[in-house]
Amino acid sequence: QVQVVESGGGSVQPGGSLRLSCAASGSIFSIRVMGWYRQAPGKQRELVALITIYGRTTHANSVKGRFTISRDNAKNTVFLQMNSLKPEDTAVYYCNAETTGGDYWGQGTQVTVSS
Repeated sequence: QVQVVESGGGSVQPGGSLRLSCAASGSIFSIRVMGWYRQAPGKQRELVALITIYGRTTHANSVKGRFTISRDNAKNTVFLQMNSLKPEDTAVYYCNAETTGGDYWGQGTQVTVSS
């Protein structure tokens, strides 16, 4: 099985930047895709970005050009670089690991964008 832990959240002003990190441990070779999701109060959890074991990436239209998902395979870590942050980016951000045996979620990290 896999454990994932997010870090890097915080409070920033509009236009600011944050970088989130997600460290995976356990049966890491079972991981096929890692992704970032976010959920604001009263809203559905939505996909932000994905990266596959082959390095292919997908970004939600709402964050294209502002957010970038990347990975450090040696450290079993994925990142989400968030630039030009907007108030509507405010949410709890969750890391997800999709494996051959199921999906695993981190505890979430809060991102707040406000003046």
